[in-house]
Amino acid sequence: MYNKLNETTAKPVVWSAYTADVLWADSHIAKHMLAYHLNPEIEAASRSFDFIDESVNWLVSTFDLGQSSKTIDFGCGPGLYTQRLKKQGIGTVIGLDFSQNSLAYATEQAKLSNLEIEYHLGNYLDYRDSRRFDMITMVMCDLCALSPTQRAVLLGKFKSMLAPNGVIALDVYTATRFEKQTESQTLAKNAMGGFWSAEDYWCIQSSFTYDDDLVTLDKYVISEAQREWTVYNWLQHFTLDMLKAELEPHGLEVKSTYSDLCGKPFAKSDEMAVIIGHK
Repeated sequence: MYNKLNETTAKPVVWSAYTADVLWADSHIAKHMLAYHLNPEIEAASRSFDFIDESVNWLVSTFDLGQSSKTIDFGCGPGLYTQRLKKQGIGTVIGLDFSQNSLAYATEQAKLSNLEIEYHLGNYLDYRDSRRFDMITMVMCDLCALSPTQRAVLLGKFKSMLAPNGVIALDVYTATRFEKQTESQTLAKNAMGGFWSAEDYWCIQSSFTYDDDLVTLDKYVISEAQREWTVYNWLQHFTLDMLKAELEPHGLEVKSTYSDLCGKPFAKSDEMAVIIGHK
């Protein structure tokens, strides 16, 4: 048992494993994730509905989006942003996600509201599109869950898909948030209210920090009667200079900086929102 616990709680090499698809592809977990998305009282998977309303209003008005505009949302989930964008009269609205459960909900809601929205199921790192978009969005700090290699792929994709005067709107976690993170281990039966499985299970959660990289990891080892599996939840934290350095090789640059994607003035906090465009 001693050796097993040492192995289970061992600190991995930074970005050495990637399991994000489990959170969205596993049918049991996907149901919980969708419930989190649609609960207006919590911000576990999405912002509050009031925030999303304010954010979409700000983006549409600030960047003068309308019937001739094309927008695409990377990691659209159940379509909370895409549906609001379409209701604002945006001409082309596209959502990408690899949760079949969330996209099924988004598609059904769009149909019920008679909203013509394109939804595409799959890993957005593999998505291809010859169209050029006036606005590309990636919200809820989703960029932070990607490794440096994955981020480079995505930023190159953004560059190729961005209209000449188009903008990329995204938010990230900051070094301020990283400074508050600590390392810990916990053991719980049926942790997080049965989030990980419909069957009984034990969950060992190990939280790690990587000071040189400004990265955190929550590593979950879930043990059921018939199987054991591990989920790695990595989060990159950024300074503004770090973000600028990642954009520069792709011919992109930060045009403006805010506290959030509602346009609030930038102030030192756990998150930072940026508007990005061509250099």
